[in-house]
Amino acid sequence: MSEETPGFEEKPDVPSGATPDDAAETAESPEKEDTAAPAGDAAQTAGLTAQLDQVRSALGERTADLQRLQAEYQNYRRRVERDRVTVKEIATATLLTDLLPVLDDIGRARDHGELVGGFKSVAESLETAVAKMGLQQFGKEGEPFDPTVHEALMHSYAPDVTETTCVAVLQPGYRIGERTIRPARVAVAEPQPGAAPAGKEDKQADEESGGPEEG
Repeated sequence: MSEETPGFEEKPDVPSGATPDDAAETAESPEKEDTAAPAGDAAQTAGLTAQLDQVRSALGERTADLQRLQAEYQNYRRRVERDRVTVKEIATATLLTDLLPVLDDIGRARDHGELVGGFKSVAESLETAVAKMGLQQFGKEGEPFDPTVHEALMHSYAPDVTETTCVAVLQPGYRIGERTIRPARVAVAEPQPGAAPAGKEDKQADEESGGPEEG
């Protein structure tokens, strides 16, 4: 076994022919590498942070695009559903409008007592079917005349009415929901020209008699 000679320290290997300055650089080189290492890590971290920011920005843009597309799709679905309902209502109204003359014949037959036997069963089945489709009949004698739902075919004056009133229903009106597919065709009567309303006549009578009697 070899023994180390006391009093001698190990020195880094220096190539033959190297100057003392070269030996000093060789001894200091490990310290320089240790100093450069943290700087390289910081640059790498900064690069990764920049890439992460880019990824986050791209993700935000894609998320916004997806939300916009989803909103457009929802609006499209609502529009298609609304159009589908509208088309169905128009088709139903068209069909029922074509059946109104048949319903008028059934109504006249009922008024004349001719709705009997098999004809009565068929008529009632048809009326039930159109009612299930949403068809509603309207128009009655004695109700106030409304030009939005009534069509006046006859006009007269009557002493017993205080406003324009439907006194006869010539053809009933029909509606589907809020849609009127045919107005009620009626005869109307108005108050006699110059006739005072009932409340005014009572007031005039009270004034002529000196006022209401006191109890």
